[in-house]
Amino acid sequence: MRLRGVRDSRCASTVRYYLVAIIFIVFDLEIAFFFPWAVSLKATGAFGLLAMLIFALVLVVALVYDYKKGALEWD
Repeated sequence: MRLRGVRDSRCASTVRYYLVAIIFIVFDLEIAFFFPWAVSLKATGAFGLLAMLIFALVLVVALVYDYKKGALEWD
């Protein structure tokens, strides 16, 4: 017996939804890290700037990877 409104557990669209949700959480946390860094930029100096640039570069590379794999498409 199949209940109305219940999705099949093998449906691929639910997996895509969770992938996009995880990507959103990662980039939301990135913003949470940027705010304290921006406030303390004078105190951290060039080392803090370099560390945050490396952090942002890693996340941009991950975003490009996700885009090329098609994780952001809603087909």
